[in-house]
Amino acid sequence: MCLAIPGRLESREDTYPFPTGVADFGGIRKQVCLAFVPEAAVGDYVLVHVGYAISSIDEAEALRTLEVLRAMDVVETELAGGPS
Repeated sequence: MCLAIPGRLESREDTYPFPTGVADFGGIRKQVCLAFVPEAAVGDYVLVHVGYAISSIDEAEALRTLEVLRAMDVVETELAGGPS
């Protein structure tokens, strides 16, 4: 199953050729590419698919989505195979 998981952007670097950052997915931290959401700032929530932040999402929706995904026991499974 392919999912986009919401994560809170903890840090960001304007690296060449694409900005990157570290997102926190409820305790699991992963490096993400911010090429598709260059406006994302530290503290924002982004939807991440295969290591790429593909859109921004508001905090309430992000937390609600994480709660549902955790209940389905898919957050750790989905993040285990992605880039670290």
